[in-house]
Amino acid sequence: MDQGIPLRLVKTRRDYNTWAANETLEDYALRYAPATFRKWSAFAVGNTAFGAVSFLVLEAIGGALVIHYGFVNALWAILTSGLVIFLTGLPIAYYCARYNVDIDLLTRGAGFGYLGSTVTSLIYASFTFIFFALEASIMAFALRMAFGLPFTYAAVVSALFVIPFVTHGISAISRLQAYTQPVWLILMAIPLIFVLHDTHILAAFTHYGGRAHAEKFTPLLFGAGVSVCLSLMAQIGEQADYLRFMPAPRPGRRRAWWTTVVTTGAGWIVPGVLKQLAGALLAFWLIHRGVDPATADRPTAMYQSAYRAAFGPGALALAATVVFVILSQLKINVTNAYAGSLAWSNFFSRLTHTHPGRVVWLIFNVLIALLLMELRVFAALVHVLDLFAGFVAAWIGALVADLVVNKPLGLSPAGIEFRRAYLYDINPVGVGATVGGALLGLAAYSGAWGALAAAFSPAVALTAAFVLSPAISAATGGRYYRARPAQATAGLCVLCETSFAPEDMAACPSYEGAICSLCCTLESRCHDACKPRGHARRQLAAWLAPLFPGITADGFGSRLAHFLVAFTGALFVAAAILGTLYYQGQLSAGALQPALAAFAVKAFAAFAVALGLGSWWWVLTLEGRQRAEDESQRHNALLEQEIAQHAATHERLKAAYRALDDANRAKQRFISHMSHELRTPLNSLLGYIEILRQHPGLMPPEQRALAIMYGSGMHLRQLIEDILDVARIESGRVTLERHDVAIADLLSSALDTFRAEADRRGLTLTLTLDGPLPAVIHGDERRLRQILFNLIANALKFTAAGGVTVRACYRHQLLHLAVTDTGPGLPAEAMDAIFQPFFRGPGATTGPGGCGLGLTITKMLVEMMGGDIHVESSAHGATFRVRLYGPSRPTPAGMNVACATLESATAVAPSTGTPSPGPAPVVAPDPRDVATLMEQARQGYVKGVTGHLEALVARDPRYRPFADRLLALAGDFRMREITTYLETLIHDVP
Repeated sequence: MDQGIPLRLVKTRRDYNTWAANETLEDYALRYAPATFRKWSAFAVGNTAFGAVSFLVLEAIGGALVIHYGFVNALWAILTSGLVIFLTGLPIAYYCARYNVDIDLLTRGAGFGYLGSTVTSLIYASFTFIFFALEASIMAFALRMAFGLPFTYAAVVSALFVIPFVTHGISAISRLQAYTQPVWLILMAIPLIFVLHDTHILAAFTHYGGRAHAEKFTPLLFGAGVSVCLSLMAQIGEQADYLRFMPAPRPGRRRAWWTTVVTTGAGWIVPGVLKQLAGALLAFWLIHRGVDPATADRPTAMYQSAYRAAFGPGALALAATVVFVILSQLKINVTNAYAGSLAWSNFFSRLTHTHPGRVVWLIFNVLIALLLMELRVFAALVHVLDLFAGFVAAWIGALVADLVVNKPLGLSPAGIEFRRAYLYDINPVGVGATVGGALLGLAAYSGAWGALAAAFSPAVALTAAFVLSPAISAATGGRYYRARPAQATAGLCVLCETSFAPEDMAACPSYEGAICSLCCTLESRCHDACKPRGHARRQLAAWLAPLFPGITADGFGSRLAHFLVAFTGALFVAAAILGTLYYQGQLSAGALQPALAAFAVKAFAAFAVALGLGSWWWVLTLEGRQRAEDESQRHNALLEQEIAQHAATHERLKAAYRALDDANRAKQRFISHMSHELRTPLNSLLGYIEILRQHPGLMPPEQRALAIMYGSGMHLRQLIEDILDVARIESGRVTLERHDVAIADLLSSALDTFRAEADRRGLTLTLTLDGPLPAVIHGDERRLRQILFNLIANALKFTAAGGVTVRACYRHQLLHLAVTDTGPGLPAEAMDAIFQPFFRGPGATTGPGGCGLGLTITKMLVEMMGGDIHVESSAHGATFRVRLYGPSRPTPAGMNVACATLESATAVAPSTGTPSPGPAPVVAPDPRDVATLMEQARQGYVKGVTGHLEALVARDPRYRPFADRLLALAGDFRMREITTYLETLIHDVP
């Protein structure tokens, strides 16, 4: 993709599935826990976290330590490791409770980076399903003991029984822990109280040397015991996953807040140490009673024997044992399953950019644990835990060092930043310290530095990571903690359109808005455009450039690099699985060990081939998707450029429109002022002409000259009025006033208005209805009448012989009008120009030879009413066709619709021959009276018009039809129609 083009992505709403969208199920996995969700009290959160100390593996570890290393070494190992776990857990618990983030989000912001913490997520997830399998196995043995279930079925029940309690997160888990806590405490205390009453057992217990016969402190055995106990360091993550829901400390309540954080966070190890010591005591008690040491470290056997001693060997002891074991395993495994669902969500969301919901990963975690249970690889798991402790210690050591050393010393920024948008993918501080500590721990574990170092290998890893973290931070200047400055954001996420707390939002330049942390995590198209230096490939290229000068960031994105990463990761997983199975099998293989080893090698080779093909297919799929995304982004960038160009063009057009609008307003002001300036002298001129025409001594030639002058003046005045009309329409000051219109009456009235002019010139004026018309349509009657008047007047003006036909029809809510004349027609080149102002066409028979502005105004009115108009012409005349939208309406009550019932018919006004029966003929008055009426109508002087008409009728009754027609128009204040009608009566005097 062109680097010169800024990456901006098209917003596509992200809709999460039901599980992921429901925060009651999701529990703000991958997110900051907002104050609106943290509705529990400090005690409720602490009580929920405290329930996690119920796991019976603690008793198993204590029993195993005392059996193998004796009381003294076991005691000091438990106490020492307990102190270390408390000291390392305290800052983790505080920061998770203070900043309301889980252990993974804390790891991101405390020196590991966005992708660097995926390794720790995998370590943490492994811890949860391994301990889930161990705890559920203890429960399965209890179910087999009580109900006789085969272990296979008991394991399924033990694993799946937990899921319903974990789907709704802390809401359901807190209630479960609250209800079961008292019963569990009582059941745990009963056997311990009974055993502690035996003082002889306690005295013998303190001198027990175990299988090693070590009655005194032995560093080697002590180190081995510490290594086993330090595998429990990751338990602080499960406590922190609950403590993130702690309410904010309030004034006056800070002591309660701190008490909860200390006692149920890092303080979980205090009852944990007591349970380990209790397990050691119960194991010794079983051995003292003759139980084989090989089985004395099993918690089920411990408590069953203690309950039998307390209640007798009856059903009560069995019931108490089963209830206690089930409660213990349920309380701890809801926590293991819950923490595992969070860990897997964090792990896969960053690698795959998908999140089907925490519940999906809950089931995934439980199924992995169930598989381990069914394979019965417990001996191998214990061996794995020895190795696992080194990785956990390195992770915790690097994390704690950043919290208690780097931040106070200013080597790392204050606070916890977990959002992808602001983090480097890899922070060498945490990642380097963890890798370095783990490698040193592995070297010690392998015996490179002797047996003593091997025994203390987790301690070596912990110490090394703790030292390396501040050293690397100081060496790098702490510049890998923030990829860019954080920006304050609030509001809705641009993708999921959901509101979150500001701590969970980030500024996204690619989407040009605020984005929530989860949508940011799942975004795969941006390729970290907001932090170009923070991308993993660019970081690796920058670090390796001194060693390999030609290396680039693109090299790490090549097909081969992707294949090597995928294939190596798949081989590692396959080796871990086959190695665990092989180690478990060789414990009982005996003489078949060589064959088992050969089979394991062949199986690994077969897996390697299959994994290689699968990895290559995955790389090709990834590459194809990447190319499609790059192409999409390239086109998107080009579209962004085009949009920007269109936006610039739009701005220029807006500026031009504003300039045009200003010019148009200036034109309107000019026309308004000029029309006033023109009408004032013109009215004076017309007035003097009228006075001259009334002089009795005028000769006929003089009368004709004055008539011509008067007609020309009136035409000029009408032209000024038309110009004002055009200006008003163009400026948008003309509005439509829609109401019910009797369309047949309107048509008949329009023809009646022009009938006298047609009769005078010997022309026919015909109305033809091509089908029935509705009685009433909805429209602007005034504008409809003006359109008809202009078209009929124009047709009469250009018709010398023959006549004018007005045709009307109504179809599909459209009114169709056609005005046809028998004039000379229009030439082809005039068809487009006919509606232009002052178009001059050939053949005008009355008045000036041009069309003036009548057709221009008509076209503007038709288009303003949502219709269209066009002209057709031939040698025999022209036809103007108008189509207007006018929905039919029922006839309103009381409306007089005289012509509404007209069907297809023809009404003709003959110019010669015998008059048809009908209304009396209209007799026009003297032109001087017409001019006076026109002047009064133009001025809107209704009273003057009606008074003059009444005077005309009083003078000559023949003027009654003429007066009635104009009085009807004047009663409706339709002065423009009066003016148009009277203008047709003004003609040139020959």
